Amino acid sequence: MSSISIAPNAAASVQPLPAHRSRGYWASVAQRFMRDPVAMGAAAVVILLILMAILAPWLSPSDPYATSIIKRLKPIGTEGLPLGSDELGRDMLSRLMVGARLSLFMGITPVLMAFVIGTGIGILAGYAGGRTNTVIMRTVDVFYAFPSVLLAIALSGALGAGIFNSLVSLTIVFIPQIARVAESVTAQARNRDYVEAARATGASAFTIVRVHVLGNVLGPIFVYATSLIAVSMILASGLSFLGLGVKPPEPEWGLMLNTLRTAIYTQPWVAALPGLMIFITSISFNLLSDGLRSAMDNKG
Repeated sequence: MSSISIAPNAAASVQPLPAHRSRGYWASVAQRFMRDPVAMGAAAVVILLILMAILAPWLSPSDPYATSIIKRLKPIGTEGLPLGSDELGRDMLSRLMVGARLSLFMGITPVLMAFVIGTGIGILAGYAGGRTNTVIMRTVDVFYAFPSVLLAIALSGALGAGIFNSLVSLTIVFIPQIARVAESVTAQARNRDYVEAARATGASAFTIVRVHVLGNVLGPIFVYATSLIAVSMILASGLSFLGLGVKPPEPEWGLMLNTLRTAIYTQPWVAALPGLMIFITSISFNLLSDGLRSAMDNKG
């Protein structure tokens, strides 16, 4: 047999191919999200609203609580009052800016609390299955017999008006919805091959849920919860409009709509400004949620 020898120069000329690091899942999601101009525009609006809410005490041109009978119901474009004034002569621009704090807080906080509680309930029901799933989910289904608006009004009416009671009411409204989604995606994930392999290695149920299930189900649940922020803002504004949420003289967009309803015939554009802010914020969160859902869809 003859041996095949390789010349030293030829061996030295062979260079290894450079290693390319594969892009991670969340990096791919971020890249797809940034390619969506509508989602990026909605994200920019949401960020501006949050910054306005945070910096409102320093950016507002005047005291949002200062009243003046002489300046009441001034039209948009009045000198010193670029967005006019309300029924008590308070600067609408300052009240809208400061009101963003309460409106965003009332819209985001119940969804965050419901996300934590509902996700835990849904994952427990979805992974446990059997009677545990039946008991939990049938209890959750009871809340679906009532429309969200009527349930929020009934709970707020029973608990009483106020910010805290409104937060509790809205949280209770959203927990069943998030729990239903969490249970559905968890029931699908518990039958995956990697979960079966983890069970075969003797891993505990807590370890399997924490390591293998949680990371794969949080994405869809988070996207769904994001879409509920717009609903939460509308419901919170509705409660304030009905006198079951924020109390005067706090500047909250729903409450401002209520106090300005009598001015709809004299200064309709000024009276419509809080509703316009609610609309812009709600549609921005909806478009942001749609963009996240599309970016996380690997089929595209």
